[in-house]
Amino acid sequence: MKESIESNIKIGISACLMGQPVRFNGGHKRSRFCTDVLSKYFEFVGVCPEVGIGMSTPRQAIRLMSENADDSNIRAVGSDDASLDVTEQLIDYAEQKASEMNDLCGFIFMQKSPSCGVYGVKRYLANGHPEGTTSGIFAREFIARHPLLPVEEAGRLNDDALRENFMVRVYTYHEWTSFRQQGLTPASLIDFHSRYKYLVMAHSLVHYKSMGQLLANLTRDTLEHIADEYFEQLMTALAKPASRKMHTNTLMHLQGYLKNLVTAQDKQELTGIIEQYRTGIVPLIVPLTLLKHHLNHHEEANAYARQQVYLNPHPYELGLRNSL
Repeated sequence: MKESIESNIKIGISACLMGQPVRFNGGHKRSRFCTDVLSKYFEFVGVCPEVGIGMSTPRQAIRLMSENADDSNIRAVGSDDASLDVTEQLIDYAEQKASEMNDLCGFIFMQKSPSCGVYGVKRYLANGHPEGTTSGIFAREFIARHPLLPVEEAGRLNDDALRENFMVRVYTYHEWTSFRQQGLTPASLIDFHSRYKYLVMAHSLVHYKSMGQLLANLTRDTLEHIADEYFEQLMTALAKPASRKMHTNTLMHLQGYLKNLVTAQDKQELTGIIEQYRTGIVPLIVPLTLLKHHLNHHEEANAYARQQVYLNPHPYELGLRNSL
C-alpha cells in the first residue's frame, strides 16, 4: 500500500535539525536521519520559534523558570538575565504557526530545547536550581492546538520502536486527511476501518473493540461527529507503540486467512517463524515477509487480508521493521 515514495507529506521540524544555523550560539543540530533519509519522503517545513519572535543569532540562551516547585506559571527567560522574558511571544508565535501550518501530518521537535522540547526539558527555580522537567513553550502550545498530530523529538527517533511508531502515525494521519477530502459516506468510513483494523489490533485491543462498537451504529449521531470520534480513537490507539506480544497476536489472526489455502507444511513453517519472532529470535520483517508471500499467492481468496494497512504502514524501503 505504501511502498512508493510520497513527497507531498508535509512535516514540521525545528529548523536547527535541518542544519540551519539558528541556535543561540549560531550553530545547528542537523539530523542526518531527517535531512538524508526522511527528506526523500517528506516535505519539511522548518521553524525556529526563537528566531521567529525576533531574537538574534547568536543570542542569550533562554531557559524555563517557575516560582514554585511545579509546572505552574512557567516562564521562558534569559539564562544570564532573567529580565528577558519571551514567554508570551513564544505562546503568540505558536498560536500563529499552528493556524498557518494546518496542513502538516507530523512534527519533529528538537529535544531539550526550552522552546521546542516535548519531553524532559529542564525547569529551574528563580534561585537557579533545577527543579524537574517540562515541555518547551512553543512545542506545548503548538501541540495543544493540534492534539492528534503525530509529534516526536529528533533524539527519540534513534529508538527503533519509537521511530517506527512515529512513521505509522504520520502515514495514517496523511491517509485520513486525504480520505476526508474525498467526501465522507457510511460505506467509505466502514471501508477505511476495514483496512486499518489489524493495525489498530497491533497497538490497542481496547480501541480495536471500541472502534468496532463505534461503527456498529452509524445512525446514532451525525456521520461527521462519528468520523471525528473515530479518528480521535484511531490516533490515540496508534500513539502506543505495538509490543512484540501484540504483533504476534496480529500475525496469528492474519495467518488464519490462510487456514484452508496453504499446505500443512507451509502452515507449520509460518507458525514456527511467528513463534521465533515472539521469542525474539528474528525481527518482525521475517514473519511479515513470509505471510505476505502466502497471501499474494492466494490473492483471489484473501482480498480482505491483503488490503490490511498493517502489512505496509509506511515505505518498505525505510526498513523500519527490520530491527523490531
